[in-house]
Amino acid sequence: MTFDTTAAQALWFLPFVTPVALYVAWSDMAAMRIPNKAVLALLVVYAVVGLIALPFVDYAWRWTHFAVVLVAGFVLTMIGAMGGGDAKFGAAMAPFLALGDLQIFLLIFSASLLAAFAAHRLARAIPALRGLAPHWESWSNPKFPMGLALSASLLIYLALAAAR
Repeated sequence: MTFDTTAAQALWFLPFVTPVALYVAWSDMAAMRIPNKAVLALLVVYAVVGLIALPFVDYAWRWTHFAVVLVAGFVLTMIGAMGGGDAKFGAAMAPFLALGDLQIFLLIFSASLLAAFAAHRLARAIPALRGLAPHWESWSNPKFPMGLALSASLLIYLALAAAR
């Protein structure tokens, strides 16, 4: 598997992205929402670390990834296909991905979505696990906390790119 994102670039991003992604996953499971402050934090990480990690031309072009995914996310939100927080977080994630890695990322996202959905549904069906966080909104909400899958996808993508 080859990545357009270099190991060095991924290693620059990974320590700063990880706490934001973990917070998003937790928040979405606990309250079924992704706070705007988490979306803004991820954008700030890209704005600052991206200047160090990427050549300036790549850094600048990747902002268009944000714009394209934001517009697509808002359309999907308007038709009820996804939540607004998911759309905003997906857009904030987009600049971290090299366009040449889109196919790899979509494979990672597909696997992460299936695994996160199965794990979440299994955990909420087991009283002992559900009891560890009894007030989580996602246990009783029929919708799936997509922030869990989105966060996992971003972290796995960066970790795989860093590991080569």
